[in-house]
Amino acid sequence: MADNHMSPAGRKAFVTGGAKGIGAAIARRLAADGAQVTIADLDIGAAQALAQDIAANAVRLDVADLVQVAAVMAEHGPFDILVNNAGIDQHAFFTRTTPDDWRRLIAINLESVFATTHAALPAMQSAGFGRVINIASEAGRLGSRGGAVYAAAKGGVIAFTRSIARENGTKGITANVIAPGPIDTPLLRQALEHGGDKLLQAMTGATLAGRLGTSDEVAAAVAFLASAEAGFITGEVLGVSGGMGCGA
Repeated sequence: MADNHMSPAGRKAFVTGGAKGIGAAIARRLAADGAQVTIADLDIGAAQALAQDIAANAVRLDVADLVQVAAVMAEHGPFDILVNNAGIDQHAFFTRTTPDDWRRLIAINLESVFATTHAALPAMQSAGFGRVINIASEAGRLGSRGGAVYAAAKGGVIAFTRSIARENGTKGITANVIAPGPIDTPLLRQALEHGGDKLLQAMTGATLAGRLGTSDEVAAAVAFLASAEAGFITGEVLGVSGGMGCGA
């Protein structure tokens, strides 16, 4: 258990895409730090299994369904800490994508962040406390070869978060972005099975650290931004990417 002065103990946290990978690490860390965590995920089986393990709450949520987002958050909230982690990528050159692809990527990666934030902010404003932590990507700052729409959506998350920070800076609410680089997750390992050592070398070579990051390292950054110690940090983008975004 972390020092109570640092931790979000007793706060209610909502983590989208929280059943697996980075989201699961975030949910575990916040629960270990004493937060009351709600894990929201389309894979309700995995969410329930994790929730049982860490004494959290699990709800099925399709973040692309904006009406469902509002209903779920109203039923289980209000929340002090909002972590928008859910997202999808699509590896294809832009000319090989379709308007349906664009709409899906933007709905899940960007519009869902609008919806959860819209639902969470009024209670945060009334309470005089809130932490909005959005998981973007270094692609949102650097661009992505083969992921133009994904990068655009994540860039939108960054701009949106900074705007929310500006609108709520005097209300006890902070809004920040974490921009992961290549993180060792099951999804990344699946990609590496196709790309092999060459892809792995390209990913690690793009970082100053020369390695993949871990989900726990992203979760540690979330825990800090959720803490009382981070009350004077808002509108920022924290790269958890081994220096990939250095200078961006």
